[in-house]
Amino acid sequence: MKYKVTLNGKTYEVEVVEDKAMLLAEYEAIAPQASPEVKAVAEAPAPSAPQNVKEASPASEASSDAVKAPIGGAVLSTIQEGSTVKSGDVVVIIEAMKMENEIVAPKAGTVTKIYVSKGSTVETGAPLFDIK
Repeated sequence: MKYKVTLNGKTYEVEVVEDKAMLLAEYEAIAPQASPEVKAVAEAPAPSAPQNVKEASPASEASSDAVKAPIGGAVLSTIQEGSTVKSGDVVVIIEAMKMENEIVAPKAGTVTKIYVSKGSTVETGAPLFDIK
């Protein structure tokens, strides 16, 4: 089956051939040669550090039995210092790779210290909280 197709003001004769489950198009035309247009692009300014983002407290302030981050990411939420928790209660939520990771209390007790705050970023192994 033959068709005439006009594209950008130029008319092409196109033949469509049926072959098994595919349709193939054949046409006789010479595509116009065009050289790419190169434009100068201004260099993007270097990104500045995000404002109002508090980094986690240094590990030197953490106790030796502090619960540490199993994964790095952004802290979405924490509970309050002084909160009483049961084993398995969510204490901190860290977002990493668009997933929310719940960090739970390994034992029952009182959260005596929170080393991170909402909006801060943590690295793997950074102290998150203490429970006594």
